Amino acid sequence: MDLGILSLVPAAVAIILAFVTRNTVFSLAVACFIGVLIAGQGLLGFPNLMKEALGTTSFSWIFLLELFIGVLIAFFQRTGAIQEFTLIMERKKLSRVKTQLFSWFLGMFVFFSDYFSPLFVGSTMRNLSDKAKISREKLSYIADSTSAPVSVMVPITGWAVFISGLLVGMGAIKSPDMAMGVFVQSIPFNFYAILSVLFVGLIAMKVIPDFGPMKKAEERALKEGKVLRDGAEPLMGEELTETPPFDGIKPNVFLNFFLPVLIVISIAVGTFIVLDSAKTMEAFLAASVILGVIMRIQGIPFNDIMKTATAGMKGVLPAIIILAFAYSLNKLTEDIGTADYVVSVSENWLTPSLLPVITFIIAAIIAFATGSSWGTFAIVMPLAVPLAFNYTGDEVTTIVLATIAAVGGGGVFGDHCSPLSDTTVLASTGAASDHMDHVKTQIPYALTVAAIACVFYLIVGIVFV
Repeated sequence: MDLGILSLVPAAVAIILAFVTRNTVFSLAVACFIGVLIAGQGLLGFPNLMKEALGTTSFSWIFLLELFIGVLIAFFQRTGAIQEFTLIMERKKLSRVKTQLFSWFLGMFVFFSDYFSPLFVGSTMRNLSDKAKISREKLSYIADSTSAPVSVMVPITGWAVFISGLLVGMGAIKSPDMAMGVFVQSIPFNFYAILSVLFVGLIAMKVIPDFGPMKKAEERALKEGKVLRDGAEPLMGEELTETPPFDGIKPNVFLNFFLPVLIVISIAVGTFIVLDSAKTMEAFLAASVILGVIMRIQGIPFNDIMKTATAGMKGVLPAIIILAFAYSLNKLTEDIGTADYVVSVSENWLTPSLLPVITFIIAAIIAFATGSSWGTFAIVMPLAVPLAFNYTGDEVTTIVLATIAAVGGGGVFGDHCSPLSDTTVLASTGAASDHMDHVKTQIPYALTVAAIACVFYLIVGIVFV
């Protein structure tokens, strides 16, 4: 179906509504509904679109994987392994620099959940950080910068699953396994995520001195002993609803935490090396089942284990809902020829060399306005990646990989800076920092990294076209 300029309407509606309402699910749903009306499918077009888009093997695969991730995280919390690990770390006496470096390392280690990571790092390191006279703004920055930027680069996270799911059907990418392989190839080109993580380490080691509002916050903490400014309103961890530890068992950090994580990593990495396909869903399923058995042996009732698993599944429903509407919008734009029209009108002015950097900037703006990197992926990926494939004749080349990474990095940058972002709020909560103080001190650092990333994308565009 070729609707010409009208094929842009669903995507335009999604973007405009995302800016205005800051509600990604609503924006995507309205865009899909308007799109089926434009396509002349009537009121029944919307449920038919959802049925066609979601009744696929690829969506079922991603749906199940998200559920297993939620179950595993809930099991970690219910066994008390995370809380016990926190107590062990609090017994260590670290210097100011080492405290920041350990927070940095801890954020990278807890890579499997961008929601859990900032809460874990902030709540674990808060007391040690206060004793070292590190501002809460700095702690929340470290926690925030090692959550989404790390998760988006690891093939065994929900981020990788979400992004690779969006890639299925684009250009030469025909299956979920192939999409995951392409995603892995794109990781070295996610300049914003890579540089964000490195920047934290350099700041912590004082290779790069603090600057801007963060410098003032650190001077206040170091000279006056005030980890929070006068009048600050910290977001407290009590505001977050968590699965409480089971009272009847003694937590075992190795069995209840390290072993399941090692199982996930071993299966995912091992199958990727041997089969050229990371069996991520199987990895999380195996880890969840094994940890569930361990929990039962430790004395947690079967009914409690099942309730915990259900709670974990409920926790990932927001991501699944976004994914469902993203798949539907992808199917709709494919049916009405949106990518073909964008390609036809952009060939005269948008050169392949500019595509990665322009994609990064657009994704960053949308993610900042909405506070949702995943919603940004759903909107920008179906437009930018087909353009890249058009330039390469449907071959997976450096420009395609850089464009995919630019969507990911741009989305993370906007999400990273936005006060509306879930991960930004959770970083403030975990560190018990004033939320807007966290945002204001973090933005100059994020903008610096983003500017460097833009330069790299320009270089890639010029060199590899």
